[in-house]
Amino acid sequence: MVKIFCKNTGTSKEFGEGTSLYDISREFDFGKPYDILAAKVNNVAQGLKFRVYHSLDVEFVDYRTYIGRNFYCRSLCFLMYKGVKDLFPESSLMIKRPISKGYYCVVDKGDGTPLTDSDVDAIRSRMREVVDQDLVFRRHEVQVEEAIRKFRELGNYDKVKLLETCGEVYVTYYTLGNTADYYYDELVPSAGYLKTWSVNLYKGGILLRVPDRHHPEDLAPFLEQPKTFDVFNESRRWNGIMGLGNVGDVNEAILDGKASDLIQIAEALQEKKIVQIAEEIERRHGDPDNPVRLVLITGPTSSGKSTFCKRLSIQLKACGLHPISFSTDDYFVNRLDTPKLPDGSFDFDNFDTVDHDYLQEDLLKLLAGEEVEVPEFNFVTGLREFNGKKLRLGERSVLLIEGIHALNPLLSDKVPQNEKFKIFINTITSISLDSHNCIPTSDNRLLRRIVRDFLKGAFTARETISNWPNVRRSEVRWIYPFQEDADVLFNSAYLVEFAVLRTHAERILATVPKNCPEYCEAHRLLMFLHYFVPVSDKEIPPTSLLRGFIGGSSL
Repeated sequence: MVKIFCKNTGTSKEFGEGTSLYDISREFDFGKPYDILAAKVNNVAQGLKFRVYHSLDVEFVDYRTYIGRNFYCRSLCFLMYKGVKDLFPESSLMIKRPISKGYYCVVDKGDGTPLTDSDVDAIRSRMREVVDQDLVFRRHEVQVEEAIRKFRELGNYDKVKLLETCGEVYVTYYTLGNTADYYYDELVPSAGYLKTWSVNLYKGGILLRVPDRHHPEDLAPFLEQPKTFDVFNESRRWNGIMGLGNVGDVNEAILDGKASDLIQIAEALQEKKIVQIAEEIERRHGDPDNPVRLVLITGPTSSGKSTFCKRLSIQLKACGLHPISFSTDDYFVNRLDTPKLPDGSFDFDNFDTVDHDYLQEDLLKLLAGEEVEVPEFNFVTGLREFNGKKLRLGERSVLLIEGIHALNPLLSDKVPQNEKFKIFINTITSISLDSHNCIPTSDNRLLRRIVRDFLKGAFTARETISNWPNVRRSEVRWIYPFQEDADVLFNSAYLVEFAVLRTHAERILATVPKNCPEYCEAHRLLMFLHYFVPVSDKEIPPTSLLRGFIGGSSL
């Protein structure tokens, strides 16, 4: 017998060795408004088919948790793949990226004809049949060579490349009926768990819609994101030109000694975009009908706002303009006046953390040609200070304001719209592990922040991971609503970024103790990073956006 401590109830029970988590979950009585989808076992995410052979701590989770959503959405992607493959045996499916509160997918039916509404209706019907049949997701743990042979026979060469370069001895793949697929983490027990979803024809492909994170019985509300979609497609086109469709392609290129080329190309593409933005600002600065004098730069945490602002300033100078900049952070209210979260901790991402009335007052004075002494926030003392930093705009000057709230209309609502140029920076990860495993954009930024916080001595990896849910909630409320309002979206994601971050992040993530809740996320990130062949950062230039996170920046 083994003793299982259930964190949901705070009680323990004994079970026979080999009992599944599914059976164990039924023996503990706690509120279960939604299906239990997975569990944290000794702070590691496990599927409900996991069998226990030792005494363990277990916490069961549903869709409202990050772990539960990941299990559900991965399983839903497999369900869609089966629906497509059953109807069109020669087809291919690419699940490209999360967007518009769902997943954008492209289907090649294999006969040269475009996807139609009737095709999508048929796919939806087949998926629903599989759910009604409650087909089981079967797990197969095999030597990596066997999995490679399996997917080579199926023509899934993206998976072949990934598995050939991952360096593992054993891997797990799944089957749903007679359909096989590979996912880098586990699935729900069966298709019957997938109750809420929809598929719709969207931009020539399919939008796979998923449940609302707070109310899993309902679909997440559709959110049109045309500018984000265009930026993603632009990145995918460049990846295609370089022949890099997935992580397996990147790993092969690195192993072939092409890491330096990939770094230089990635830097060149970002610099090219920054030059284009600077030239557009210059053009509008001299336009009598749209005389841009104020550039607002925002984006979620760890998107690279500060370094981008400095690089843009250099290009604006090259255009003959005189950029002057400051950060909204310098207008933070004093620490004691900072809004608080329900648990009593400071809510540093709240809009009212910035003294926006005072900031706009200074902003209007600057645009009127007055000299202004701008404050500088002392993050050690938690006080706003005046240290003699005075600014004045000249004839060829343009004012740059950078910060997470820069695009909030209330920050500059007294400035005419035609005098503003708005830039939103995000890490729109364009590379996928393979055709069915896209990479969450937030993983990019979380790893950046973990590395930066640790190297600067600001926070441990455990502390950064612990605070991440609060950061994400604040972004959804205060930052992302203004993304599509921007004049330009800049993608700061780096093609070989995960390969470079791996060399820093692994040792940092290893410091997270196994006996704390944050270990679950640290473990997931470590397993995820193993898919990337590591690359040294020695060839990352000192002006790179990535240097702002790994150290060595000259900006």
